[in-house]
Amino acid sequence: MSTKKISLTGIKPTGTPHLGNYLGAIKPALEMANSGDFEGYYFIADYHSLITVHKPETLKEYIYEVAATWLALGLDPKKITLYQQSHVPEIMELNWILSCFTAKGLMNRAHAYKAMIQDNEERKKDLDHGVNMGLYTYPVLMAADILFINSNVVPVGADQVQHIEIARDIANAFNHVYGEVFTLPEAKVQEGELVPGLDGRKMSKSYDNYIPLFLPEKKLKKLINKIKTDSTEPSVPKDPEDSIIFDFYKLFATEEQIADLAAWYRRGIGWGEAKLELFNVMNDHLKGPREIYNELMADKSKIDKILEEGAARVRPKAQEILKEVKKSIGVL
Repeated sequence: MSTKKISLTGIKPTGTPHLGNYLGAIKPALEMANSGDFEGYYFIADYHSLITVHKPETLKEYIYEVAATWLALGLDPKKITLYQQSHVPEIMELNWILSCFTAKGLMNRAHAYKAMIQDNEERKKDLDHGVNMGLYTYPVLMAADILFINSNVVPVGADQVQHIEIARDIANAFNHVYGEVFTLPEAKVQEGELVPGLDGRKMSKSYDNYIPLFLPEKKLKKLINKIKTDSTEPSVPKDPEDSIIFDFYKLFATEEQIADLAAWYRRGIGWGEAKLELFNVMNDHLKGPREIYNELMADKSKIDKILEEGAARVRPKAQEILKEVKKSIGVL
């Protein structure tokens, strides 16, 4: 039996992953998991997606896209357990139990709910307009996701730390009544890259300034050519540190390549040449994973098998912990 600490990462399937997701979250999470320091569990949070995704065929495709993305980028299912949230019913049973130890005030302070309320207020709508109970109780289900295997470490972005704090609060409330049943999880804030979008703002689907991860070469090149530049002549020296193209380039290039392109900028480079250099280095980096991704999406039975095997590995651990919880509360 492994004595390593458990690291848990959840990925919500709400659309095709983009470069910002990869560099900001996927890459650092995989580096942590592949370090060998933790027993890694990665899950696809399909029930969480039901808050906004209500088309079955769309959700199913999103699930496959997320799984194929992580597998293509280096997740080894023999070393890291990859599973689908809905394949582990113990999580939902625990969700109800935990909800009975969750103060309503805690949910009122959750960032996503507060943001929706604030938006409604600004738009002069009823404060609870568009708020379903999935959104409101999202942090309880997230706590169940974390606590059902007594996770020790949860890698998250800075904006997700509150969810781990809420999970700790709920676990503490339960433990206060029944003893030390749950392990209190620790948030590990990921130091991912701040990835610019095509317009210089943070890459986001909200701004429609993102680059999907596995675009075909021609479409990737076309999108890179859309990056906005000024009318400076090619012969005029340019500051590489004041260029979105160079910002992107640094995310994929070696130190030597970065130094060479910076020197070219200072000598004078045409924007078309700079974009071509960016395309080449980005395409080289993504070519191998793109092929694996396309193979997996062409034969989804391979993804199904990996997710089924992952659930089969995690469920005995989930059943063991749920049994302890149910004995504690007096239903077993």
